Amino acid sequence: MHESPLMPKATAVWLVENTTLTFDQIADFCKLHPLEVKGIADGEVAQGIKGLDPITSNQITRDEIEAGQKDPEHKLKRAETSIVIPEPKQKKKGPRYTPVSKRQDRPNAILWLVRNHPELKDAQIMRLVGTTKSTIEAVRNRTHWNAQTLQPLDPVTLGLTSQIDLDREVQRAAKEKPAVAEAHSTLLPASETTARAEAAAAAAAEREIDSGRPKKEAPVDVDSVFAKLGGSKKSE
Repeated sequence: MHESPLMPKATAVWLVENTTLTFDQIADFCKLHPLEVKGIADGEVAQGIKGLDPITSNQITRDEIEAGQKDPEHKLKRAETSIVIPEPKQKKKGPRYTPVSKRQDRPNAILWLVRNHPELKDAQIMRLVGTTKSTIEAVRNRTHWNAQTLQPLDPVTLGLTSQIDLDREVQRAAKEKPAVAEAHSTLLPASETTARAEAAAAAAAEREIDSGRPKKEAPVDVDSVFAKLGGSKKSE
């Protein structure tokens, strides 16, 4: 049993035109707002919609409608039917459809995505702007037939995708991107670092000792000194 009849507005149009049921009764049966039913009666809503007879479509019995017309408080009950209406199949997600008027902007959008979000995979770009892998490669490698005139343009501004979808794909790419280790983040073995520290400390201590030692003076040659003074060493 369905919560609302087939074609609720068309059913409401028929009930308004062919019965004396109250707006509340019709609204409850068709799962519409009472003001919407009133709008149908006033000709302001559902203009051009042809009424659908719920009796011939086995959605309600004539006796049930008559009972509702006699008692405004009576809540209409739907007729039980053996007809099983299949649930509509969910459309599988595929490449985004791009209007013909905007297809010429896709290469510009691809160029913008490649430059501003290099972390995005080709499959993500294909979902965002509805393009092909070969077109992405051509734009990225500058081999596109119109590569000389391409300009990076935001696909959201162009109307090719929404900001929500773009943010979702960027966040997904950020989560999937492996963390890159820094070039200087590798630790040396403890033995090597300890040996280097000890050698540096020993060298520093040696330099400190050398700087505190008095310089060794050369021996004085007495004869050469007296020779320069023009005299000679007196013998004892």
